[in-house]
Amino acid sequence: MTPKTPSPARPKTSGVPTVSIRTFITPRDSTRLAPRDFTRVIGTVGAIIVSTLVLVAIFAPLIAPYDPSIRAGAPFSPPSAEHLLGTNDVGQDILSELIFGTRVSLMVGVVAASAAMLIGTTIGLVGGYFPRVGGIIMRGVDVVLVLPFLPLLIVLSTYLGRSVLNTILVIAFLIWAPTARVIRSQVLSLSRRDYVTAARSMNAGDAYIIRRHVIPRTFLLAIGEFVAATSAAILLESSLSFLGLGDPLQKSWGSVLYWAQARGAFLTPAWQWWVLPPGVLIMLAALGFALLGYALEQKINPRLRRA
Repeated sequence: MTPKTPSPARPKTSGVPTVSIRTFITPRDSTRLAPRDFTRVIGTVGAIIVSTLVLVAIFAPLIAPYDPSIRAGAPFSPPSAEHLLGTNDVGQDILSELIFGTRVSLMVGVVAASAAMLIGTTIGLVGGYFPRVGGIIMRGVDVVLVLPFLPLLIVLSTYLGRSVLNTILVIAFLIWAPTARVIRSQVLSLSRRDYVTAARSMNAGDAYIIRRHVIPRTFLLAIGEFVAATSAAILLESSLSFLGLGDPLQKSWGSVLYWAQARGAFLTPAWQWWVLPPGVLIMLAALGFALLGYALEQKINPRLRRA
């Protein structure tokens, strides 16, 4: 008989079962959780910024310490307990101007984005559901996309005149094209789905299919485009007002910057309380809507949605 080979000694354990961390966290889980949490944080921050600005716009008469149209102190007064952001060249309280300006800036942004979403969604639906007509329509969309943006914006604003309505019309005319392209791509995909083909085989009309199957599945995508368009519209309104092409009778963040530039505040210590605050508000508003739009797009857009 051949002698048995002794088996190798087993390492002693303390009696406590050892569980590898891989049992709970796999590479697949780690790659999935991080982007979702990041998107959720971004959306929350954007929603907080937008909600705060909306509340300020709604309750502006209750929040503002003074009437922004009257003289509340000495001209070019620095920040103090009576005027937290100082006064402008005629003694108007700058904080009150910014609070009431939130109404105009947000109103122009939201209304212009709503008009752009309506135009872009309609053109996207027609262009995606009727490919032959859509080919012609999308050539017009391409023309709008390649036009020089800022010069066209200035020319249209100058030609139509300085008013809030004209500002909204000009901005809506220039920002609807990206929405049309996104909606059209979604409608092209939906029009080839099995349920749409089944509806056609049952002699369902185009109007019924669009209303029943296409619009409900593009509505959320249009909402995401609306939020992103609002950010762009606020920036465009501020740009027009800063150039002196906005409504001179309305207080907005851009008009505050325009009068600061016209009265030479950039060359005096007044820039600290007359120029920086409206610039920060414009940046925050654009950032808030951009973050919220990014989070919605990541959640809604089928091309960006993570499995």
